[in-house]
Amino acid sequence: MGCLLGTEKNDFIDKNEMIDKMLRDDFTNTDNELKLLLLGPGESGKSTFLKQIKIIHKQAYEKEDERKKFIEVITGNILHSIQSLIEASVNLKIDFDEENTKYITRLSKLNPITYVLNEDDLKMVQSVWEDQGIQNAYKRRSEFQLIDCAKIFLDDVERILDPEYVPTVEDIINSRSRTTGIFDVDFNYDNLKFRLWDVGGQRNERRKWIHCFQSVTAVLFVTSLNEYDQKLFEDVTVSRIKESLLLFDEICNSRWFSDTSIVLFFNKDDLFREKIKKVNLNVCFEDYEGGCDYQNALEYIQDKYTSCLDNESQQIYTYTTCATDTDNVRKVFFAVKDTILESQAKDMGYV
Repeated sequence: MGCLLGTEKNDFIDKNEMIDKMLRDDFTNTDNELKLLLLGPGESGKSTFLKQIKIIHKQAYEKEDERKKFIEVITGNILHSIQSLIEASVNLKIDFDEENTKYITRLSKLNPITYVLNEDDLKMVQSVWEDQGIQNAYKRRSEFQLIDCAKIFLDDVERILDPEYVPTVEDIINSRSRTTGIFDVDFNYDNLKFRLWDVGGQRNERRKWIHCFQSVTAVLFVTSLNEYDQKLFEDVTVSRIKESLLLFDEICNSRWFSDTSIVLFFNKDDLFREKIKKVNLNVCFEDYEGGCDYQNALEYIQDKYTSCLDNESQQIYTYTTCATDTDNVRKVFFAVKDTILESQAKDMGYV
């Protein structure tokens, strides 16, 4: 990286400020918006990213009534998690403690769509979660489908099943519900107007909408670093990260986005840092030789994604993120905003 000194540095700063002002005038004195399309496979964390944008820029979830709407989502996450663990224990031939048999039988029969856990279920859920067989199944969670928030909520089930429970903002961020359809949020940030769309990430929803967003300013693609040893929700024979790579290749080389800025978020960095210490990346990529080293594994995955781009004139901007960390998302989005403005400056002939 070069170094700018004296008047050269001042000229550089003045030019940047002039370009920034011209862009702001273009986007604040007209009806133009910076349109962002949020994409990524299921379980990547993109909907969590959208929640964070609402918290940071729309002051979402400040009212108690608004937070209470998530009670059934969170208790549903608990029931779904414990049922997934019970089913996995059976499939993996892991024995339960005999005294938990009646609880396991009852929990297995509950309908997670219609039944809402309450304080009367506390002892049952706690006892099963603490069962050694269930804990052994949890240690093998990469072998079956289990949402990331399972341990967070099961460890805190006494607070959540309290009749006076009101979800915290952190609870809402950690909660999981599948995105089907299209959601959007509009907001102002740094005197600029933004509109962000989040589109269902599961495989069967992708081609329904892609052509509708050809005029977006940027595509924000979210992928999970942590998923390299996991399988798809829709097809347990398919690697999540390889499916994510196929989707990213499809998006960044689509004719609809040939002139669109691509911003790539490598999400769940916190979980990845812990997993890579124990699970070598070569369980998914046989040619990987970097061992259980975080930086080696990160760079390998980053190269896998950035090498997908066929158009050499198009650029991919990459960021490592933890979507459940509000401060991290705030800092990253600030950088993304500058990246988008820089790209727009080039497109509009200011640079």
